[in-house]
Amino acid sequence: MAWERERDDFLAYLAEDRAYSRHTVAAYQDDLEHYACFCREQAVDPLQPPRGLLRAYLAYLSERGYARRTIARRLTALRSFFRFRQRQGRSGENQAEQLHGPKLGRKLPTFLSEEQVEALLRAPAAVTPLGKRDAAILELLYATGARVGELVALNLADLNLGAGCARVLGKGRRERIVLLGGRAVAALRLYLTAGRPFLVKAGRAEQAVFLNRSGRRLTDRSVRRLVDKYCQAAALNLHISPHTLRHTFATHLLEHGADLRSVQELLGHASLSTTQIYTHVTRQRLYSEYRAAHPRAE
Repeated sequence: MAWERERDDFLAYLAEDRAYSRHTVAAYQDDLEHYACFCREQAVDPLQPPRGLLRAYLAYLSERGYARRTIARRLTALRSFFRFRQRQGRSGENQAEQLHGPKLGRKLPTFLSEEQVEALLRAPAAVTPLGKRDAAILELLYATGARVGELVALNLADLNLGAGCARVLGKGRRERIVLLGGRAVAALRLYLTAGRPFLVKAGRAEQAVFLNRSGRRLTDRSVRRLVDKYCQAAALNLHISPHTLRHTFATHLLEHGADLRSVQELLGHASLSTTQIYTHVTRQRLYSEYRAAHPRAE
């Protein structure tokens, strides 16, 4: 069908030309399919929605109790899809561009305290190859603020432990250098010399830095599982993800006086406005400490 063909063309564009992660592409696919199902129920062509149908679709989502962020995300997917069709010369007006999504309150990122980070980083028992690997992963996530996808994509050639840095490929295939602290370098050296060699399988030339039990590149899902595992082992009573360590990295840098533009560069944010959310986090924490400590704060 024409819908499936054009949908797949769009998803291929996101994956290949825009270098979106497979999770992001899968989310776009899910959003577009939800819209297509609604169109089928209305007996209309999802590629040629009659005027007013997209507005009716947003109302349908709201009436059924979908979260504002879900509605906003699905509208974004539709805008991007119909914009892609316009650029390909396959459609005229993009009706989705004229719609306004729900207003969203800005959600502040979750981060760990320095004491919680220390407990988490101490959790892996770095006595087995996998323990050494896990310790290096946690140290690297906190030391660099790298995204989990950037971490699992690391190859041996990307590391320069002598200079204390690594090359990562971020969103949109933007390359940047991340800095490694002394503890991360030490953990990586230990893993590379006394951990990784035991995970490599004979006859397989795997260039990935982080390997699983089978000697293959570790997946981002596995990293998410191990972060959750060590969070429980450290008795933090929190449900965190690798991205929490990215938020923690940025927040701690700013709390210790780092320049906002330097943090932006280290995180690989294209826009400074994306990084500025961390100033709200540190300001909110300052207010909380003031109210707790000053005798006349209340």
